[in-house]
Formats: sequence, structure tokens, C-alpha cells
Amino acid sequence: MAAIARALRSRAAKVRLLILDVDGVMTDGRLYYGSRGEALKVFHVHDGHGIKQLLSAGIDVAIVSGRRSAAVTRRARELGIKSVRQGVDDKLAVVTALAQRRRLNLAQCACLGDDSPDVAVMRAVGLAAAVADAHGDALAAAHFVTDRRGGQGAVRELCDVLLALRTDPARRR
Repeated sequence: MAAIARALRSRAAKVRLLILDVDGVMTDGRLYYGSRGEALKVFHVHDGHGIKQLLSAGIDVAIVSGRRSAAVTRRARELGIKSVRQGVDDKLAVVTALAQRRRLNLAQCACLGDDSPDVAVMRAVGLAAAVADAHGDALAAAHFVTDRRGGQGAVRELCDVLLALRTDPARRR
């Protein structure tokens, strides 16, 4: 168990960019449609606070989603997330380009995913995380699995872990 904690701490210490999926990660994965056919999304306020804490600590956050939604654009703007890529088929190509633009290697990136479209990114980054209710493919690719389900504070949980594990214990005294 101590070896797992050391490995996770080592991975977390390198993270400079967190990549988030939306459906099933920032939301509970269910799709809601309004009477005019518009897609509605529900976001957890705790996740937003965790994202703001990461940004304040100097860890950048990006959203990479296979679907398009005006609600995601608005939520990202509210949180100060500048990199939002929606309607993405090849998430790994987009994440690689995002990292290169920031002069980061993929070992300096973390990803929180929940399903098969996230697995290529999860396998490529330094810290792969999956939400508690993720599909088996994502769970198998994860270095860390949250206790919380997607849309239920899983993003906040990972943010808290990243912040706690990257902090030198000697400086916390």
C-alpha cells in the first residue's frame, strides 16, 4: 500500500495540466433534453470549487469532450477554464496538441475519464484517474479511482488529491 501511495504521489507531483471529460465525469452521464430539444447538463458546485483551487495553485485545467454543449462552454467560462475542446473524436490528438502548446510532456498531464473514448488519453498521461462508476475499460486504465461517482463530486475529489499529494509534507507543518 505504501508503494502505491508513493507512486501516486510521484505522478501527482508532476501534474501541470488536468484534462476532464464532461459526460459521466463533470456530470452524472445522463442526458437531459428540454422541450425545444436543447441538451441540459447538471454540474456539481463542489467540482467547480476544486477546479478553481487547482487553477489558483498553478495547475491548468482543460475540458475535452466528445459532445458539444453550450452549457459546457458557459460552465468553463464561469470557472476560468480557457481550453475547451468539444465534438472531439480523437481525444489523444487534442490532448497531445494542448500539452505541446503548453510545452508539457504527457507525463505532466492527468486525465479524469469514465468510458472507452477516454482510455487512449488515460494510457498516455502521467496520472490517469477514473470516476467510481466508470466503465471497466476506464477503470482498468486508471492509476487512481475516485470514491465518488461522475457528477457527484468526483472532480473535486481528484482536485483535492492532486493538491494534497503534490504538496511537500515538510512544508505543511
